[in-house]
Formats: sequence, C-alpha cells, structure tokens
Amino acid sequence: MNTAGFDVFFLTMGAAMVLAMHAGFAFLEVGTVRRKNQVNALIRVITDFGFSTVAYFFVGFSIAYGITFFEPVPKLMAIGGGSNGYELVHFFFLLTFAAAVPAIISGGITERVRFWPNALATVIIVGLIYPFYEGLIWGGNFGYQAWLETNFGAQFHDFAGSVVVHAMGGFLALGAVAILGARKGRYRADGGVNAILPSNIPFLALGSWILCVGWFGFNVMSAGTGDQTSGLVAINSLLAMVGGLLAALVAGKNDPGFVHNGALAGLVAICAGSDIVHPLGALFIGVVAGSGFVYGFQFVQNKLKLDDVLGVIPLHGFCGAWGGIAAGIFGSVAMGGVGGVTFLSQLIGTLTGVSIAVFEGFVIYGLILLFFGLRLSEEDEYQGADLAIHNISSYPEEDMANH
Repeated sequence: MNTAGFDVFFLTMGAAMVLAMHAGFAFLEVGTVRRKNQVNALIRVITDFGFSTVAYFFVGFSIAYGITFFEPVPKLMAIGGGSNGYELVHFFFLLTFAAAVPAIISGGITERVRFWPNALATVIIVGLIYPFYEGLIWGGNFGYQAWLETNFGAQFHDFAGSVVVHAMGGFLALGAVAILGARKGRYRADGGVNAILPSNIPFLALGSWILCVGWFGFNVMSAGTGDQTSGLVAINSLLAMVGGLLAALVAGKNDPGFVHNGALAGLVAICAGSDIVHPLGALFIGVVAGSGFVYGFQFVQNKLKLDDVLGVIPLHGFCGAWGGIAAGIFGSVAMGGVGGVTFLSQLIGTLTGVSIAVFEGFVIYGLILLFFGLRLSEEDEYQGADLAIHNISSYPEEDMANH
C-alpha cells in the first residue's frame, strides 16, 4: 500500500469535512439573524473563506511554518521530502482551520458590519495575527514551546485547536463586538435588554448539525496521517458533544438555541485534549462547556451589554480557553489520561493565546474604524444588510409580490 498516497487522501477528506463546517457556520448565522440579514450572512461566510485562502496562501502559511509555494511543481510535490504533494493538502487542511477564525468572528458582528472593512480585517487576521500564534504552538516558532517545556515540564498541548482556533476567534471577536457597538434597539436607556428573535430555528439547527458532523474531521484528522489516527479522539469528541448539549438543555431550560450551541460548546472544549483525556473526562469537559456557554452568553449579553449575536465570545472564547486548561487537568495520568501535559503549561499557553487575541482584536478593528469606518449607517441597518449591500433579499419573489 502507498502510505504517502493514502495520507494525502486521508487529509483531503479531513479538509473537505472541515470545509463543510463553513456551511454550518453559514446556516447557524442565517438562522440566528433577522430575515433581512440572511443573504449577507451567507455571502460574508463564503467570501471570508475566499479572502482567507488568498491571505493564508501568500503570507499566513509561511509565517506559521516557513513554507512557501513559489516553486516549480516538482519541488512543490516534494516539500517535506515526499513525492505526493502532502504539504499541499496539509495547507488545505490547515487553511480550513485558519478560515474558521473569521467565520467565528462573523457571528458576533453580524447584522451591522460593513462588507469591505470586514473583508480587510479577515485578510489581516488570517494573513498575520492567527499564523503568529499558530506558529508558536504548532510550528515551533521562537522557541516558545521549548521554553514552556524547560520551565513548566511540558509543551502546550492543543491537539485540534481549542485555543489556537476557537479561543483565538472568540476573543478576537471581543474587540470587534465592543468597538462595533450593539444593534439598534438591543439595549434600552433604563438598562433593560430587548429581545431580537432569530429568523429560522430549522436553519440554526441545520447549521449546528453540519458543524457537529464536520467536527469529527476537525478533531480526528488532526492526526495528520492515517497511521496516527486514534479512536480515542472520536469517542472523546462524541461524549463532549453530548455532554455539552445535555448540559445546555438543562441550563438553558429547553431553549433550542442553547441546545444546538451547547453541542458545539462541548466540541470546542474537547479539541485541545481529545487525544489524551479519558472518555469520562471528555464527558465532564463537555458538561462544563455546555452549561458555561449558557451562563456565559447571559453574562456577556445582559451584564457586559455586548451584543454578541451568536454568542461567539462564550462559545468559542470561554469554552476554547476552558478546553486548553482542562487538557492540563484531565489529560494527566492521575485523572486517567495519557499524560505528557502539565497544568501550568496549559494555563500559560491558553493565557498567551487569549491575550494576543484580545489585544489584536481591539487594535485591528479600532484602526479599521478610525481609517475606513466599520458600521453600516443607521438607515442601512434598519433596511437590512441584504438590500443595503447586496440589493436582494433572501426571498425576492415573495418580496416583489408584496410590493
């Protein structure tokens, strides 16, 4: 059997599964936003993927891993010493992770963000900011992992990106949401909160299901090669997902939005330690993440007064950080895990990612606001981004009949 060829096929299937997750991001957002913003949500998710591909191909991948693609095809096929172009499909796989970051941010700033300034932020984040931290953790850059191992007993372990992808996206969104401001009518002068209802629960549920299925490519195929694949990753992902959705069911009092996002919360949290924790630990990690998402969503919306539409700060930010830290607890031998991790390395590695994301989120979106503007006009926001930006609604024939 040609193992090199199989590895290329294996990772291509993983990349395709994570690519499909972007449809999940899109439909989760479409179902959550108001009807007048559905087309805009679809367009931003798919075009953000396009902008991410270009930024990561020309700049980001080389920052993270020191690999460029400006060589003749025979040399491209042999990068890393093989002959099947493994690093080319490895780029594709890792691109789908990188592009998830602006897809995450999109859910927080939807319904009032301008199109082209948002595209500029995507290019900067995927070309520069995300690859910097990705390179520290997965690329071995700047001796960061070696420093952690020397001083705290182990490298920072993030098998499939609880912190590298999800916490990074969630906490970058913090700056974006804060700078952009709330949707008109969301908060009252007396401090109360007005409900803005989702447009389509079935679309929201569909988005969650697509993400849940694709997540097994996200996690299991992070092994990189077929011979490194672990059934432990699969069952841990499953149990964390179930723990998250059941905990959110109880904490969220049967609310369908909380239930479907609770499943995602469990999956976000298990990414980091999915290859080292015991299945019972994975279930517990999911339970904490699912309930934590519900209470985190309420805290962000009602206490901090941050209009994070899809709850990406608690879902990806809080739960991603919990996953990074939890790997240092439940991945230990004392807790039935594989070992090879320390709590302090996990804590410091997580806080490093969170700090970079929070700081850069405020810097990037603050500068874009200053130089280009970031928010739709009040008139355009009232009309809806579909007509204001794309000149078409999600149900054009129906709208024509009503006129």
